[in-house]
Amino acid sequence: MKLIRFGLPGQEKPGIVTEAGMFDVSAFGEDFGEQFLASNGLERLSQWWAQHGASCPQVPAGTRLGAPFQRPSKIVCIGLNYADHARETNAPIPTEPIVFFKSTTALVGPNDDLMIPRNSEKTDWEVELAVVIGKKASYVEEKDALDYVAGYCLHNDYSERAFQLERNGQWVKGKSCDTFAPMGPWLATKDEIRDVNNLRLWLTVNGQKMQDGNTSNFIFNVPFVVAYLSQFMTLLPGDVISTGTPAGVGLGMNPQVYLKPGDVVELGIDGLGTSKQTVVAFK
Repeated sequence: MKLIRFGLPGQEKPGIVTEAGMFDVSAFGEDFGEQFLASNGLERLSQWWAQHGASCPQVPAGTRLGAPFQRPSKIVCIGLNYADHARETNAPIPTEPIVFFKSTTALVGPNDDLMIPRNSEKTDWEVELAVVIGKKASYVEEKDALDYVAGYCLHNDYSERAFQLERNGQWVKGKSCDTFAPMGPWLATKDEIRDVNNLRLWLTVNGQKMQDGNTSNFIFNVPFVVAYLSQFMTLLPGDVISTGTPAGVGLGMNPQVYLKPGDVVELGIDGLGTSKQTVVAFK
């Protein structure tokens, strides 16, 4: 299944994407969040859809999409998880995952505007594969790790590089500004993705290709990352793990390039759709 949430911010309704379009499944009676996933919601929804899908109304074209799940308990990010990205930023190749958090208040819909934060001069882009946890995970073994995954989605891990790197090295400050975590358009369940460790991901700015990578180049792949994080924290249903970005960020260019109001960022991942954000000034 491909799950969406649609409607005005704070008023999103649950939906499903099929080859025939987007459909409103509000009649199912549950939104897509921690409790839904923890209570076998994906299987229950699949069974409900088989019985009631034909009567579900279609979502009108042009309707705003929100993030495909409710605000999670945490967004955990893996830094420098592609060797080419580590090299372009003059960072050593990590010997174990670099872990940081991104504020959940940064979460927005896939096509919502990106707002340049106040006092920012170095807002950057990062196309990433996001992993959504499906059940409570603690001290998981790598061989079992994918059993704890609900699915995957597209994420643009926006970063304010001065906040991140030039102010006492506090990465979370440069990652957590409002609108810095557009996710979606949909959450694809595991069965939709044949090989999560072999997906092309790309990003353009104003139509110019900036990033073009593949998850086959992970330093630490998805099962390893899920198992690794579970050794240090309990992962809850709906939690998001963002797995890092390939080369091509503004920070790595010579001269460096950063976003300005009016820029348009587009990105995508095989099987996970595309998104587009227009850059606007702080309001």
